[in-house]
Amino acid sequence: MSYLISNIPYFKCWVRKEFTCDHQDYHGEYLHALAIAVNTIPDRSLSFQVVFTGCEIDNDDSLENVHGGAMWARMPIQALVFDMSMEEYPERMEDHLAQPWDCESRDHSVIVMDRVSSSPWIAKINNDFYQSRYLFTIDYTENDIADSPDQHKQSHVLYITEECEWQGNIVALPNNRVRATSPALWRTGEGAPDFTPSQYTHSAEGHETYTDPSITFNNLYSEGFDEEEE
Repeated sequence: MSYLISNIPYFKCWVRKEFTCDHQDYHGEYLHALAIAVNTIPDRSLSFQVVFTGCEIDNDDSLENVHGGAMWARMPIQALVFDMSMEEYPERMEDHLAQPWDCESRDHSVIVMDRVSSSPWIAKINNDFYQSRYLFTIDYTENDIADSPDQHKQSHVLYITEECEWQGNIVALPNNRVRATSPALWRTGEGAPDFTPSQYTHSAEGHETYTDPSITFNNLYSEGFDEEEE
């Protein structure tokens, strides 16, 4: 279990340069980078450790490479654009669209869910649906909200692949804003699932029978155990 910062499957990206200058300058300019780690701070969007590559000057010999190897901590998700083939850089997404629910805890884990990692995902953003690709998932714990069955939310980190004004933007969405696709294993549904968040937790040791030794310790070595009954 990680606290505050974790390694991630690194990905190439472009960083909106105004985020490196307190939003005072460089609007519409980009720096190439690798996103190599993620931070989770409660009541904020995800942020990333990035190391700049200097690749933005590859096609202009007149520019000096002053950024390659420099790093920036806690770069907000809204600053990043996935490095992919696209006609132009996307519009910046508003905070509540890029990540509709803030990080729930500093305690978290990062996982790549292999079974749903290879096929496209469908992301619901601002009441529209967009084809996307999955990168990894962040899950939270050690917090009242994160550990409440009716409030807990994961952050699935995706980038938008559909040709639109947001193509390339990176988002972090909970389960109720995404669908995973895998035509070989399941049919992708349409419409709203008939789900209601659970209000319950389940625990064997919380059950009233836990105080009865004849039930609690009814194991292979207890008297009266009959293998044939099993």
